[in-house]
This record gives sequence, structure tokens and C-alpha cells, in this order.
Amino acid sequence: MDPLRSKPQIDDAKDAAKPAVIDGVCDPAFREVEEAFADNFRLRDEVGGAVCVRLNGQVVVDLWGGHTDRNRTQRWKRDTLVNAYSVGKGITAMLILGEVERGELGLDDKIARLWPEFAAGGKEDVTLRHLLAHRGGLPGVRRTLAPDAMYDWSTMSDALAEQAPYWEPDTAHGYHVNTFGFLVGEPLVRKLGGTFSEILQTRLCGPLGADFHIGLPSQEHARVAPIIEPERPSIANPREGVQKHMGTGDEETDDMLGAVYFNPVGLSGFGVVNRPEWRACAIPSTNSHGTAYAVAALYDAFLHRAPKKGGIVGDMLRQEATSTQSEGIDRVLGKPSRFGLGFQLSQETRPLGANGTGYGHFGYGGTLGFADPESGLAFGYLMNRPGQRWQTPRTNALVEAAYSALGATPDPK
Repeated sequence: MDPLRSKPQIDDAKDAAKPAVIDGVCDPAFREVEEAFADNFRLRDEVGGAVCVRLNGQVVVDLWGGHTDRNRTQRWKRDTLVNAYSVGKGITAMLILGEVERGELGLDDKIARLWPEFAAGGKEDVTLRHLLAHRGGLPGVRRTLAPDAMYDWSTMSDALAEQAPYWEPDTAHGYHVNTFGFLVGEPLVRKLGGTFSEILQTRLCGPLGADFHIGLPSQEHARVAPIIEPERPSIANPREGVQKHMGTGDEETDDMLGAVYFNPVGLSGFGVVNRPEWRACAIPSTNSHGTAYAVAALYDAFLHRAPKKGGIVGDMLRQEATSTQSEGIDRVLGKPSRFGLGFQLSQETRPLGANGTGYGHFGYGGTLGFADPESGLAFGYLMNRPGQRWQTPRTNALVEAAYSALGATPDPK
């Protein structure tokens, strides 16, 4: 690999005094990724971010650039952390699956075995498999919670345990947008003791040297690039949140969506994502902080390494975890989705990889981590200016460039 030139990439005349400098390394064969990353700043209004690509265990792209602040005065560094949103779901899945591999958890064990309170409301037969596959019927909390309730793990877990599901578990699936991490994490906490944040570091990220956190220690907050949020109207309660952002007109559906995204009102991170208390708490579905290098490293380890060689799972569990567990119209998203055990799987509208075998997780605004067993590629991309959807032109440009360098085109068919 050859060091990149630290050559300024200028967005336009107004930013000429604050050029976006790109640093890092890039294998010459993957120069298209470097060019796409530079074009994200020059053409697509990237503010700051990083991208990392590994191929068969080797780093072929490790780039970072731009700025950590809206005014473009502070340079993005190699160890800059940023909120990764739902990319954390994929990493959480790796943690849980690693404990299944070790025998600490069982995919088809009933959740109530470790978490007796969870049996309330007709959930006594729900298994870890159901929750990992978004089939538990618990995408939101029914009881209205205080605005800061998401900062307290026990409050969220207890509220989910006491309620009835929104649909009969395992009869349908719906994306558990913000509850996924509490649901699959609480059995782990009960089994191993300690906090979710501690378990993540001691059992997964620490051993692999991955700079990825869910519940960021206060001494690390100075490394975080604030999220540059779009202007949003403030909301007072879940129903108002749905009415302002995603109302369907169907009262029952809107009540569920209000719980999914806005109960508590800051659960999705809107308006609070840059607060210290948000960074410090553990919301595995939504508030992970890390680097693109760490995301790619974790997916590479999950894809390539056997447990005896510092990996996470063996071949049989990896195959099961990345096979279809849920597919079809999603009760929450209202459109088709496809899940393995905690991972999003490739589909026509959102391909992961070139041959439909990829798995990983998009995050709000275009963040992404995934692995592609067909090509041996592992990918991570994080940034601080979210786009409007899971995929953005910036995300797509980077993925397409990586596959162009491989001589392939992302296509799930």
C-alpha cells in the first residue's frame, strides 16, 4: 500500500479556505475508492468521515478526511469517533452470536429462562432467535416513558418485559429499530453479569483491538465528531413525533410507530445525539460510537477467522446467522425487508455485495458495515453528516467503487 498524498479536496469556492484534506492509505488497485471518497467531499457535501475496506483479511483502503465540525475548522483524525447509528446492530449481533458459539446462550432457548419477567404478556415462548430476526413483536414500548428514559438500561428493559407484543411472536417480522439491543442484550447481561458496555469490550472489541463502543467512557468523548443534524421541529410526545415525521393516518399503526421512534421522544437520537449523556449510555441499536476501521475489522474477523484463531463464530453458526430468517413485508417499515440473525441481508433495493450473499447493517443517514463472503470483502463507512435515508449517493459511490476495483457490480440477483 502506498501513503496517500495529503492533497486538498475543495468543495467549491466558498470552502476554498477550508479544504477537505484526505489522509490514510490506499492500495493502487483500489484507487477508485479514493477517488469516490474525494468526490464525496467535492461533489456530495460530505463534511467529515472515514472508509475502510479489507480484502481477505488485508487492509486495502483506510481513508479519513474532512472535518468534525459544521464550520469545517477541526480536521478529522485517524482515531476520530462518530455515532454509527444502526451499524451497532450488526456489531451487537456479532457479540451475541459469539456467546452462542461459546455456549453461553442458545438461539432457541426461551428468553424467559434467563429473564423471567419477560414472560409477561404472552411472551413466554419467545426465543433469542425470534428477537435476533426481528420477529418478537416488540419494536416499541407501549407505556409512555419519560423523555430521558432511554439513558437507563433497566427502565427500557423492564418496560419491554412487562408489555404484550404488537403481534404474535414469530408470526411476522418488523424492524425493531431502537429496542433490538435491549432485547437481545438483557439476556446476555443476566447470563454474564456486568453492563452491556463492559461485556462488549471484554468479549468482542477488546480482544480484537476494535475501537468501537456502545456506552462511551467520558474520557473518550473529546474524540467524537458531533453529528451535523438537519433542522427538526421539537416534539413533546410520541404521537406528535409521528404526526410531524411519518404519520400514516391509521391510528393503530401510528401508535406503534410513535412507540418505535419517539418513546422516549429522544430514543432515535434526534436532538440529543451530541449530548454527553447520550454518548455515555448504552443503546445498542442506535448509539454506538466507533471508527470505520473498527467496523471493517470486526466484519473481517466475523467473516474470516475461526474462533480458535481469534475469530467470533465457526462456519456452521456463521452460515445460519447469515441465512434468511425473516423476509417479506415488514410490519414497521411497511415495505420488504430481509434479516438473518441480527444482520440485514442483501435485497434488490439495498444490495450488500455483488452476488446476494452479503450481510451487515446500514445505519441512519448512510453509515454502513458489511461483509461479502463471495469476494472476501469487509467494509466500513462512517460520517458525521447523515443523508436522508439508509443509502445515500455517498454510500453508494464508495461501495460501487470498491466493487469496480474488484471487477464486479453490486447486484443481489
